[in-house]
Formats: sequence, structure tokens, C-alpha cells
Amino acid sequence: MVQRLLSCKSLVKRFKIGVSAVLLMSLVLAGCSQGDGKKTEAKPQEYNSAASDLGTTYPLKANKGITSWESLNNNAVTFFPNLADTPFGKTLAEKTGVNVKYIHPNDQQTKEQFNLMIASDELPDTIEYDWTGRSAGSYPGGPQKAIKDGVILELNDIIDQYAPNLKKKLEADKELDKMVKTDSGKYYVFPMIRNPSGLVFRGPMIRKDWLDELNLPVPTTIDEWATTLKAFKEKKGATAPLSVTYTGGNFEIRDAFIGAFHTSNNFYIDDEGKVRYGPVDPQYKDFLTLFRKWFAEGLFDKDFALTDSKALDNKILTGQTGATVNLLSGGMGKWMDAMKKQDPKFELVGAPYPTLNKGEVPFTGQRDFKYNPGPSKAITTAAKNPELVAKWLDYAYSDEGALLFNFGIEGESYTMENRTPEYTDLIKNNEKYSLQQMVSIYSKPNGPYEADERRNWNTFPQQDEAVKIWSNTEAEKHTLPAFLTPTDAESKELGKILTDVTNYKEEMFVKFIVGKEPMENFDQYVSQIKKLGIDRAVEIYQSAMDRYNKR
Repeated sequence: MVQRLLSCKSLVKRFKIGVSAVLLMSLVLAGCSQGDGKKTEAKPQEYNSAASDLGTTYPLKANKGITSWESLNNNAVTFFPNLADTPFGKTLAEKTGVNVKYIHPNDQQTKEQFNLMIASDELPDTIEYDWTGRSAGSYPGGPQKAIKDGVILELNDIIDQYAPNLKKKLEADKELDKMVKTDSGKYYVFPMIRNPSGLVFRGPMIRKDWLDELNLPVPTTIDEWATTLKAFKEKKGATAPLSVTYTGGNFEIRDAFIGAFHTSNNFYIDDEGKVRYGPVDPQYKDFLTLFRKWFAEGLFDKDFALTDSKALDNKILTGQTGATVNLLSGGMGKWMDAMKKQDPKFELVGAPYPTLNKGEVPFTGQRDFKYNPGPSKAITTAAKNPELVAKWLDYAYSDEGALLFNFGIEGESYTMENRTPEYTDLIKNNEKYSLQQMVSIYSKPNGPYEADERRNWNTFPQQDEAVKIWSNTEAEKHTLPAFLTPTDAESKELGKILTDVTNYKEEMFVKFIVGKEPMENFDQYVSQIKKLGIDRAVEIYQSAMDRYNKR
């Protein structure tokens, strides 16, 4: 039987710890109780010797459809339950000649449902997921292990033979080509490629109308933030002055506030260029102490561990929360658009990543790389016709496909003005729905294609200004690339270490902040993480980064 990521037994053990343990246990046990345990080994297809006559132009001559497992954009859910039903999905099927059955995981249980799918051996033809193994929400051990486990296919020959559009882009961009393969030179996904202006898109944001009313400046230091949040609580009645989402073990504050202490909430690169794990740094204790204090004082959301995207929407739009860390378009733009009629004074602006001292350049922040692993697609070993899957995926990298994925349907969602795509009033001036909602059903906000430099979803000048503010950090220097690939042997170690460390770290993270664990026990916490192998994980990432730099 193909070696899979997790057995049911290990899944149960893994989910016994954490904020959502009770909910996850029922899901895991239900998944593990199905079937008689007899599984047929999934083997890679002999695609070289059994190529079908699909044609060389679109639409393809496809007699059968394919299956794709991927998240459905939260805005699209407003209109349709499945991507196939959207104008984008219908047009993609028409243009490619391929009918697709989309399987969408629950937004709040993506990681858990992915793990159960892998353990079940019931795989679709293609999966859009983070295969890097870098975080809890990705494939433990990374792409090399996923290939060795018999879960996904090595794509070198497939791209060479059946994906001419992607092949052309990889040949023209050596930096990108270096990013999207393993150290041994194996391609493993059809990548999401960011454009240069789209690398910074998340950061701290705050109610500017409240600041003006209270005669307060936009805070830049930790002390200024404390003063501001206290004013929001006492004078604006905010019950959760600062709130962020916390789902699937991901604390979406990322490195805001944490970076003020010159550390990170994950692996990072220090000033000497060495890999480190932030949550065991001595200064990480200072961050925990700060947020423990803010939590006790009611400045940080007392329900943070239960706050998902819908809960945060409600808190922002009802005035319970005056500051958060979130997305440029799916956060700031969405909320300002939703409130422009209900409360014309409502205004959000980007705030600098906080520092301890006035005038410091923030140690880190959010800055992505050209290759975005999360929305990239791998072809699984269960695909009966990898050629068809590859050609379907390659359409997105063609000139025609790029316009559909970026802008939607010509004449409906955009028109060409002086050879430049321009959104129609249906998209940018819709009386009922926001731009973010409309583009989610006419195009694909994230996925395996190249984002167009001409695409701009900012509908407010505050968004353009926020990008400038959030870009003023040293994130490029200190962010560990998400696409480093360990060796097979390293992958086995890393998978177990990251699972154990992440579960324990997240459990203790919540306990420290809510006051259930004394801060005096921080050294014991660090000692336990070291026993779980974090130093070895750091060694593995350092080796992987050194190898990457030599590619």
C-alpha cells in the first residue's frame, strides 16, 4: 500500500492537543471508521507511453472530466457553493473543453480535511495546497516526501511534454524556476506566480475615524499602541480593541507586534543570515508577556482563540474591534466597502508594523516571494490521465487563460481599453456587491497562474497608502523562503518534529496569553520544545537554505 502522510492512529494522537481538539476528534474518528481497511495502492500512470489524442489547441478533445480539490474563495461562497457553478468555472470548462468536479474543503477545517483525504487513499486528480512542509498547514516533510510517499507526481516530463506555456515561463525566469523545484531538480506543482507589485498585501490596520475623534496619531510603537487600544476600550466601547483571526493553528497576527522584539512566530533568518525558530527566543517571552497583559486588561480580544474570519468581520463592522492585522483587499477593502453607506465616517488605514522605539525600521513584516506555494496545484498519483490534467492546468499560463484567471470574461467583467484590461461597472461599481465579491466569481483571486501586473483590486486610496507603509520593513532580509526543500531523510525527521512542536507550541501559546500557564514556566516550555527536536529542525532548514542558495 502506498505510504501515506498519516495513519488514523497518528491523526487521533495529533489532534488530542489544541484549541479545536473536541471538534477535530469527532471528524477524525468518523473518517477512520469508514471502510474495511483494504486499500489499493495508487501507482503513477505511464503517461509517456499512453498519451491520448487531446489535441494541441483549446478546447481540448476531452472525453472525460477530472477532479480538483481546492478551497473556494470566501467571497465566492456568497453566490455559489461550487466553483463549477460560477461564471469563471463555466467559462474555464468551455474554453478548455474539460469538465471539472471541484471538491471544496470546509474553510475552517482545510488542514484536517486534507490530512483525512491523504490518509484515506481517496485522492482527486489534482490538489491545490501548500506542499512545502514549512508550516502546520502544509504537507509534513515537503514535496520530496510527498513524491516518495506516492501522493503526488514528479512533473519534469509532464511539464516538458504537456505544459508548453508554463515551460516557457520557467525557461525565461531562472529565479522562478529555482523556486518551484526541489534541490534534486524535481518540479512538483503548477505554481501561483505573484507579480512584483503584489508581494506586500497584509499588515496592521486601524480605525482612522476613531483616532481623529480621540485626537490620537496612528500608533507606531508598542507604547503608543497600548495607549490607543486603551482609549478604544474606554472611550469607544470596544469590547475587543485589537482582534485577529486564529484558525487551524495559525495566529494571523503573523509577525506584527512579535517583530517589535526582533523575533518571529515561526522560523526566520537572523541578522547574521542564520535560521532560527522564534518561539524559543528569549525575547519571545517579552512578546507573550505583553499580550498576556493586554489580554488581562481587555485590550486584546478575550475570544481570540475562537475568532475565525466571519467572527472578525462581525467585530470590525459592529464596532467591537478597532484594530487588526489583515489583508489589503479581503480585509481593509472589504470592510470599508461594506460600511460606506451604513457609516460614511468609517475609515481604516494601514499602520506601521510596531517597534519598541520611535523611528526604528520594523525587524520584519509580511512580504511574499514571487512563488506562492499555498494556491499551487500538484497532480496526484491517482490521476488516470496526467496529460489531460497538465494541459488543463497549462491553459492558465497562456495569454487567453491569463486574462480569464486575472480579469474574467471579456465584455462582462472587463473590456480592453488601449490594450489594457479594465473592469466594467458590473465589477467596480456594483450597487449591491463589492469589487472583491465580484472578482471572486468572474476570475480566480488565487491559484496556479501568473498574476497580471495590471490587475489592481484597490478601491480606496487608503489601500494604496497601506502598501507603502507595510513595505517599510526588513522582511525581505528576515523572511525564511517558504519553498525550501529538505532531503528524503530530512523530510522524515522534519515531519514528526514540526507536528510535535506545532501542537505543543500552539497549546502553550494560548495558555500563556490567557493566563493558564505562569510566565515563570517559559524556560520549561523552551526546554520541552528543544526535547521535541526544534534544534534539529533549524539545522535541516539551514541546510536546505544553503542548498537552495547553491541551486
